[in-house]
Amino acid sequence: MASLALCVAAAIAEIAGCFTFWMWVRKGSSALWLVPGILCLVAFAWILTKIESDFAGRAYAAYGGVYIAASVVWLWLFEGRVPERPDLAGAGLAMAGAAIILASPR
Repeated sequence: MASLALCVAAAIAEIAGCFTFWMWVRKGSSALWLVPGILCLVAFAWILTKIESDFAGRAYAAYGGVYIAASVVWLWLFEGRVPERPDLAGAGLAMAGAAIILASPR
């Protein structure tokens, strides 16, 4: 459960950090958006190292599924776009994969 919470926290930090760059480059927002963005991306990398795993690749794989689901939630909550069925199906499949990786006994 702790690994799942860390994956969620890492996803929020990464999406928020990347979104600030999106706002700057794609939406013409102030470059000041980059300051919290860089801090979020540093937090993302640090949080990712805290996921309980003997191998970085396994932690990144589990995180990837959570990232996909969190991105769909971001789409809805922060961009005001209701996820469509394929978005939800893909996020569900990704979370199933993440759950298999996180819950498998080692």
